Amino acid sequence: MGTADVRAGSRVDARAGSRADVPGSTQSLPLRPLTHDRATGAVLGLTPRTVRTFSLLGVVWDDPSAHLHGRVQVRTRAASTGEWTGWRDVETHYTEHGADPDSPEAASGKTRGATAPLWVGESNGVEVRVLPEPESGEPEDVDPVDTESGEGVSGGEGAGEDAGEVSTLPAGMRLDLVDPGEAQTGGSAEPEESGEGTGGAEPAEEPRTGVMTAAAKAASAANSALVPLGATRIPSLTAEETREELVTLRGTELTEQQQAKSYIGPRPAITTRRGWGADESLREKSFVYTSKVKAAFVHHTASGNNYSCSQAPSLIRGFYRYHTKSLGWRDIGYNFLVDKCGRIYEGRAGGVAKPVKGAHTMGFNTKTTGIAVIGSYGSKKPSSKAVKAVARLTAWKLGLHGMNPKKKTSLTSGGGNLYAKGKKVKMKVISGHRDGFNTSCPGGKLYKKLGSVRSKAAGYQGR
Repeated sequence: MGTADVRAGSRVDARAGSRADVPGSTQSLPLRPLTHDRATGAVLGLTPRTVRTFSLLGVVWDDPSAHLHGRVQVRTRAASTGEWTGWRDVETHYTEHGADPDSPEAASGKTRGATAPLWVGESNGVEVRVLPEPESGEPEDVDPVDTESGEGVSGGEGAGEDAGEVSTLPAGMRLDLVDPGEAQTGGSAEPEESGEGTGGAEPAEEPRTGVMTAAAKAASAANSALVPLGATRIPSLTAEETREELVTLRGTELTEQQQAKSYIGPRPAITTRRGWGADESLREKSFVYTSKVKAAFVHHTASGNNYSCSQAPSLIRGFYRYHTKSLGWRDIGYNFLVDKCGRIYEGRAGGVAKPVKGAHTMGFNTKTTGIAVIGSYGSKKPSSKAVKAVARLTAWKLGLHGMNPKKKTSLTSGGGNLYAKGKKVKMKVISGHRDGFNTSCPGGKLYKKLGSVRSKAAGYQGR
């Protein structure tokens, strides 16, 4: 099938095109029944086809509460070499990343169910197969797949298409192919290494010139207490400078004890939304806040580890487009993201020092912040730089609200598969996603590092 055939049967953003400076686009391809193949058991998917260039993909379906009981595998063709990868597994459990049940965001009527996004790099060909879970709970006769390297069976030309019905899978399943586009603001979106905040404040980066839309101005202005309008990066501060800033930001709210001795980690350097090239027209215009931040939930994006740190802004633009255009969320779900080089990025708009309400830990988005480490950490250890960055970020963000990283706090569940709505739960101030929802996130290897994160964060706060 040629590109023209794909485009004719796809939902393509109005701004999509071949120019390199467009904000990005999404191709949406309905999955079709396949002739049952005993070798794989696949019953739904897409045969190999040529598509417009994309870098990130995910499978989406109509009902956000429906679960995909099965396995999704993809292989892609690299745009640069024309070579096909082996089959790769896509993380199917992603429902737990989202807004709280009954919240305005969840009840908007726009949300959809989906797999986690998978970063595949610049590609122009794709093949998909969906293998439903048999009664035993495990797919039968499936070739092993290395989800980290993408190596596995090479695949043939795919199963033939058939008109059969598939009733055991969610309705309306389709493959979304995301082109994250180039940064709208021009120039390099790659930030420098995060400073340690021990040798004096870094000079603030000069704001980028050029016309800013009203939405871009609003997102940037949310950080106006920290940096000038249009800044692409919020510089790190020393411990003393951070304490002085805390008084400026929250002076009237601080207790006498907090004013006398503030336990807060030095502010780390953070790349703003303008810095990673957010297209502010994709999100809802308004910002939603919670009253304070009592806890931080750590996640992984489950998007694979085959990315370079210079590509991280592109990945974030891909997540952002996937969350808003494919899943129907009001903005990217995470409050912050951290790449494997330890660089920190602003996530959901509203201001990094403010208690922005995210959509990251279903049931526990109120009075919390969500931090996602970019990558998959079920079998691969996170880098020491990423772990250190999470510790530095939590020491500062939790310190703004007087929270001790080594303690527990009380949160009220908004509803989920571990805790019923309204139940008060004692939760560690720095928790993993799995502590609030029955999920494997943030991956076992990252979850095991949270003890170290808590200790380091407390040390940065001077405790």
